[in-house]
Amino acid sequence: MKDDNPLKNWTVDRSQISFIGKDLQRPECILAERDGTLWSADARGGVVKIDTDGTQTVIAPKREIAAETATFENRFMNAQGSLPNGMTFDANGDFLIANFGTDTLDRMTRDGKLTTILDNIDGRPLGKCNFVTRDSKGRIWLTVTTQLNPWTDHVKRMSYDGYIAVIDDKGARIVADGLCGTNELRFDAKEEWLYVPETTAHRITRYRVHDDGRLTHREIYGPSDIGGFADGIAFDAYGNLWSALVHNDRLIAITPEGDVVTLLDDGNAEANAALDKAWRDWDMKTELMAAAHGTLCPWMASLTFGGPDLKTVYLGSLRGDRIPVFRSPVAGLPMIYWNETYAKADA
Repeated sequence: MKDDNPLKNWTVDRSQISFIGKDLQRPECILAERDGTLWSADARGGVVKIDTDGTQTVIAPKREIAAETATFENRFMNAQGSLPNGMTFDANGDFLIANFGTDTLDRMTRDGKLTTILDNIDGRPLGKCNFVTRDSKGRIWLTVTTQLNPWTDHVKRMSYDGYIAVIDDKGARIVADGLCGTNELRFDAKEEWLYVPETTAHRITRYRVHDDGRLTHREIYGPSDIGGFADGIAFDAYGNLWSALVHNDRLIAITPEGDVVTLLDDGNAEANAALDKAWRDWDMKTELMAAAHGTLCPWMASLTFGGPDLKTVYLGSLRGDRIPVFRSPVAGLPMIYWNETYAKADA
């Protein structure tokens, strides 16, 4: 690691971690506005708005959840019912939501009006929609983790049936497939490369991005095994690629030189060892996944840079009910805001 890297010899000071929100349900993805307003994906079928004074508002279309799907096993392991996962701002400030439970890409207004904008490509159901983002050209990019149902069969089989799709003026189409547990998508600062965790394969993959939406030159970024299940990712301004390792409950970063540094470890060592052995033996079980989690941010799933200087980090999770927050020594890359980038938005 280069001596001028802000992450050199730095780790998160647990005593400096604070929390935002309460009684959240599956806050997998966090969006941060410049004024400090947060939007958290929520298992009630929409988002929770958290104002700067701490006021919380659940914004979601009314969706009945059948009693038989309300258990932890069915809701959070088998992903039954509406489960907003990754999300981003649309061009007008509304939300694009990848729904892991309904296998759809949705658009929801800030007052809770929901529209499904994609449920198939060329007549084929999408599969487990994981994450959605936009680029500076206005194109929408979507990941699908697996096409198996229940999706946990993918984990047991290590299936390579995940893919990346793009939606532009030509419509929706798959631009990369054969991925093992496709998860979040992030572009580098110049949008020359697109990065995606192959969560179940313990690695991060990247593609060169072309003007017509094609993705080529697939390659592994960093180690072939990063030591856990990479879920959410985000670049900082120095070029470090941060990643939340779900189940392992560890926050890491891959430096521009390809080195992995651990920034925060909240995992259960014994449960992680059992899960890692099962992964290496191709013997994954849902009960091992359920047991592997920490206490600070259980099933740590994402990270978001926010605040006026983009140095405030918010952690999303699949089993937490609040959002851990801490300060970073380096700013994150600007996110795509509505009609302009986050960095150019008025304070």
